[in-house]
Amino acid sequence: MNPATAVDWTAVSAHLSSHRAQLALTAVASGIVVGSTILAFQSARYNEKLRNIKRSIRRRTDLGGKLTEYGAPAAQSKLQKEPDAELAAKARRGDWDEDLILEQLARNRVFLGDDGLKKIRESFVIVVGCGGVGSWAATMLVRSGVGKVRLVDFDQVTLSSLNRHAVATLADVGTPKVMTLRKHLEQVAPWVGIDARNELWNIENGEELLSGNPAYVVDAIDNIETKVDLLHFCKTRGIPVISSMGAGCKSDPTRVNIGDISESNEDPLSRSTRRRLRQKGITTGITVVYSLEKPGPGKAALLPLADEEFEKGKVDELGVLPSFRARILPVLGTMPGFFGLCVANHILTEIAGYPMEYSLGKNRTKLYEDIQAKLAGQESRLRGNLPGLRLTMTESDIGYIVEEVFKGKSIVSDYPTRLLLTRWEPLPQRNEGHWGEDDHRLRIDHVVLMTKEEAKKHEKEVLVGRKSVEDVWGKEVVDKVNQRRQEEAHYAKFR
Repeated sequence: MNPATAVDWTAVSAHLSSHRAQLALTAVASGIVVGSTILAFQSARYNEKLRNIKRSIRRRTDLGGKLTEYGAPAAQSKLQKEPDAELAAKARRGDWDEDLILEQLARNRVFLGDDGLKKIRESFVIVVGCGGVGSWAATMLVRSGVGKVRLVDFDQVTLSSLNRHAVATLADVGTPKVMTLRKHLEQVAPWVGIDARNELWNIENGEELLSGNPAYVVDAIDNIETKVDLLHFCKTRGIPVISSMGAGCKSDPTRVNIGDISESNEDPLSRSTRRRLRQKGITTGITVVYSLEKPGPGKAALLPLADEEFEKGKVDELGVLPSFRARILPVLGTMPGFFGLCVANHILTEIAGYPMEYSLGKNRTKLYEDIQAKLAGQESRLRGNLPGLRLTMTESDIGYIVEEVFKGKSIVSDYPTRLLLTRWEPLPQRNEGHWGEDDHRLRIDHVVLMTKEEAKKHEKEVLVGRKSVEDVWGKEVVDKVNQRRQEEAHYAKFR
């Protein structure tokens, strides 16, 4: 090879290595620049979003310092620059696009049909009690297009309300529940007429608060006396009503049912309501939402008052109003909403005429008739087989004793089947002859519920053989009977 043309491979290699290094450094530098650019762009986007969010949050000054009569900022509609109260008033006067309303209700319209939706939009519903249950019921009634809603509640939103109320926020604490609901719902459906009454429903003002020929009344009251008065008022005047039983201490949504009040059980509020209504002559014909969930170990229960509260004086003065519950009722926030949605669903389908068929509880009328006949037979035998003996206790009384006083179970064994009523203590002794039909007539507190086998033994050994009830059944059963008698004496005051 010619030395003049020989290639200096060492020099070439050094040159190439230097070039690769330059390319690598250039690539790294470019990557850093691109990465920095991307990060800067993302940061800019994030900051812009943050600024937009902050700009979207209305300050008090944005509202012109305007407050409602209850001290809350006057809400502004996203659709118009008018306060919602003005927008709602204009909508109720007809200043609203009907096509927009139908678009808002489109899903309900195709579900219920034009005729069904028309009935709902022409209807008037009154919601009494606007807490956890009532707020959810009212919210869905308005969202579904009910033409007019009246909200009745005397109470205010509290911090503890926020775990279950449908619409209340921290800003609403201290304001009336009905006004909180109206303020929110007027932003949802300003064309619905919302009549908010910050009042306590009672017998004295009941006629006025339920005036206007409502299609339905919602009972979402948790005070037993007011609840019973409202249901009795509606039932005796032919006003359709649906009542929510207790959602407190409940946690199983699969156990919630809709049915007649005669079918409800396993709930103290339901039991007390049913019992007092029965004493007023109402045993059926009121639709209720109730839970079949049973109380048990480890489950929530009404919290007792602390000892120091008793030491301060009369605990009944701790309630919001006289006769209102003073103790804290544990509530899982989801359950009142579940009850309220069931209430609204029932009303909407009823008004629209949509076909619904709930599972029915078993009819126990035949059982009551049989028990009544067997009890009359026993009374006849104890009076020397007196022919044609008739009891003063009606079939309704028999049902009350069986279901309410003895909870549908034998006082001896707790068995729920093959049941009979029997006189508890024997008739007074006579020197000669037998007692007549009008002597020592049976009263509710004279009888107990047993199985047929237990009642047969009781008649033979106690009523005829005159053994003491404690010798035959033991002290524990005697104490249970006395306890049931004391409970009945308390409830008898409401007859």
